Amino acid sequence: MSFIDNIKERAKAVYKTIVLPEGMERRTWEAAEKVIKEKIAKVIILATPTMIYENAEGIDISGMEIIDPNTSGKLQEYVEAFTELRKSKGMTEENARRILTTDFMYFACMMVKLGDADGVVSGACHSSANTLRPSLQILKTKPGAALVSAFFLMIVPNCIYGDNGTFIFSDCGLEQNPTPEKLAAIAVSSAETFRLLVQKTPYVAMLSHSTKGSAKHDDVTKVVDAVRIAHKLDPDLLLDGEMQTDAALVPEVAAYKAPGSKVAGRANVLIFPDLDAGNIGYKLVERLAKAEAYGPITQGLAGAVNDLSRGCNSDDIVGVVAITAVQAEDLANSKPAPAEE
Repeated sequence: MSFIDNIKERAKAVYKTIVLPEGMERRTWEAAEKVIKEKIAKVIILATPTMIYENAEGIDISGMEIIDPNTSGKLQEYVEAFTELRKSKGMTEENARRILTTDFMYFACMMVKLGDADGVVSGACHSSANTLRPSLQILKTKPGAALVSAFFLMIVPNCIYGDNGTFIFSDCGLEQNPTPEKLAAIAVSSAETFRLLVQKTPYVAMLSHSTKGSAKHDDVTKVVDAVRIAHKLDPDLLLDGEMQTDAALVPEVAAYKAPGSKVAGRANVLIFPDLDAGNIGYKLVERLAKAEAYGPITQGLAGAVNDLSRGCNSDDIVGVVAITAVQAEDLANSKPAPAEE
């Protein structure tokens, strides 16, 4: 069974409610039809009647719940809750109502915040900033998380490296130029995510243009410092660096560039030193190696909300919906039990 098929089976078992707020995009409707047909999750699409008419022609919408935020019976409840959440920022009910009825991503996040949905998938026709900003404002970081970051799940065909071609690349979508502290937190979070989604042991490589001191530069020092901090955060984590990509992946190269490393030549979680490297790296692998790239998937949020590449197709959306459902179940299981009275 392929990785994504395994994720779909796990999603089916928990059958979460996932909101797709981009009813103005045909790929959303195509993906929703597939999700419902495969019984991966319950789907809610946010759309006006005009959006349905213009984008859903020929698609079976019978199994979908479609909500127009403008006429939703929950609108006033969400307006009041959103106003309360953002009152320190000067939010008024008038502004809250305007935002919730014009930017459906905010409405979707309020659905998760108030327990009316389990997760959100968006970004097919919106920027990452416009997708993630509402999540950060409404849901915020989960307890214990140092920051929110974004990764790609990469499935490389006919690949002997990583976990049979399965990798996490991080951060590829959010942190522009992380400090050593942030880079270490991204590494620890990415390892936890690998355990959750791939269900295998993570081997984390902190990437650089240098391997074990082969080059000297402030950019190298940043990665070296991040390795030290990450080991303090999680002493048992199989993490090493700084190292070049070939040393991280290829055992023969690892043997002479990083002898004795428990990670070099075995890495399946690749931590890039900045967003430029991460974004360029995942796109090269996706296009040149014809890899499946799911993401950018977020980690560290208090709710399961995920972004999409604007170049995604409907099958990509289906995969991210399944991943979001698995994350939502994990978040639900990790919430502390209510205190006994």
